[in-house]
Amino acid sequence: MRLNILLIGVSLVSLGAPAFAQTAPSGRQDVPAPGAKTAAPTTTLQDALAQAYATNPDIQTQRANQRANDENVPIARSQGLPGLNATGSANDSLYNTNATALTPSRQAQLGINLSQPIYSGGSIRNSVRAAEVRVNAGRANLRGAEADIFTQTVTAYLNVIRDESIVRLNQENVHVLEVNLQATRDRFQVGDLTRTDVAQSEARLALAQSQLRSAEAQLIGSRETYIQVVGTPPGVLAPPPALPNLPQDVQTAEQVALANNPFLEAAQLARDASRYDTRVAKAGRLPQVSVGAGGTYLNYLGSVGDIGRRAGLTPTATTATVGVQVSLPLFQGGRPAAQVRQAQAREGAAIETVTLTERGVIAQARSAYASYQAALRVIESSRTAVQANQLSLEGVRAENSVGTRTILDILNAEQELLNSQVQYVTAERDAYVAGFSLLASMGRAQAKDLNFDSRLLYDPSVNYARVRNRINDWRDDKAPQPVATSTRSTPAQSAEVIGAPLDPTLQRPVDSDRPNP
Repeated sequence: MRLNILLIGVSLVSLGAPAFAQTAPSGRQDVPAPGAKTAAPTTTLQDALAQAYATNPDIQTQRANQRANDENVPIARSQGLPGLNATGSANDSLYNTNATALTPSRQAQLGINLSQPIYSGGSIRNSVRAAEVRVNAGRANLRGAEADIFTQTVTAYLNVIRDESIVRLNQENVHVLEVNLQATRDRFQVGDLTRTDVAQSEARLALAQSQLRSAEAQLIGSRETYIQVVGTPPGVLAPPPALPNLPQDVQTAEQVALANNPFLEAAQLARDASRYDTRVAKAGRLPQVSVGAGGTYLNYLGSVGDIGRRAGLTPTATTATVGVQVSLPLFQGGRPAAQVRQAQAREGAAIETVTLTERGVIAQARSAYASYQAALRVIESSRTAVQANQLSLEGVRAENSVGTRTILDILNAEQELLNSQVQYVTAERDAYVAGFSLLASMGRAQAKDLNFDSRLLYDPSVNYARVRNRINDWRDDKAPQPVATSTRSTPAQSAEVIGAPLDPTLQRPVDSDRPNP
């Protein structure tokens, strides 16, 4: 006859409503899991986003590339500005069979020349316009790159929260199975259970320990990825805030994305710039007109002899010239037509790139919306599954106490509960990441949308205004210095989990003052 001994387990409370459903949390007590270390959160999602925005090397690279892009405007404008050149030479004739008594043997010459393009067939004007449009395209690409980094940051942040929760769940599962194994051995000693029951408990504990090791490795990887993106260790992460301005339907998501996606805007501007490039190429067949002026000072350095002076040759001479130069291409071996065809082909490629980017934006918005909605449904079903598995586990334990359930039934029920809990926290992570990706595709995850301190915001127009009208040939910038932070001195991460107050069911941070994902 079996002894009526209940295996010791962990009592789990009901689940609260998820943040993604935008409902108020339940009135449960948020207490730490048994034996878990807790600490106040040291990092919020806003902190992580601001840190990545300020120090991520990808963003800094894009900003530097945009500053380089800004310089194309003064480079293009310089083609239409006056050019001023000075020349100088000094010569001493050592041997000259054609020399006469009138020929000076030494001379020094100084010259200055000024040229100003008057007409270039529209080449300069269209080059400037193309450069200006590409500056705007670069700014749009920069905004898109920032949104990509923000998405990576959110993903890394939520991955750490998810994996910490999974580690805690597996730790708790190992603890429960250790207690169960000891209880099974005790019952085996008194003859209530068989060696098979003990072996099943030992096998399930070994499996749980291996799952814990895998979860810890995954957590370490997620923390290292967080460091790669953000630049600092994650610390104790606070739960993220609810996502704002999510669309109510996929049509709205698609329309907003097509209107605001920065990469699509950049592709459209690049197409416009390519049209100006075609006009520049066509200008290669048109006349070029410029005006010029020059002056020359010549000094024979005392080498004019008496005969030369009597012949009217002066020791020095000064000349000044002014003129107009017209160049009309008549035959260039087909080069202008080839350049036009080349520019037209590139314009065609830019046009197709707009369509390609548009397709990608539509697909991204639709898939992100679908992923978000699917994750919401998974959250609901997972919550139901966790609640049902809690009741099932309690029932199986009670039935085991009267001999109608086996140890294997209890082990299976515990594993099912763990699986549903892991699925729940994973779905919460998936919903948040999908929701943020949806906002990014809609152009709503840019720096101006994240409530950063205005002093932190990077304005690319400041550099453009600084360099656009510069004409000083010697006004360089200082040598560039690193801005992004190095992670070389950051210690390798461990799988230790120290969290804020934890949801006792899912072992992840909670905040009763706001919806919690």
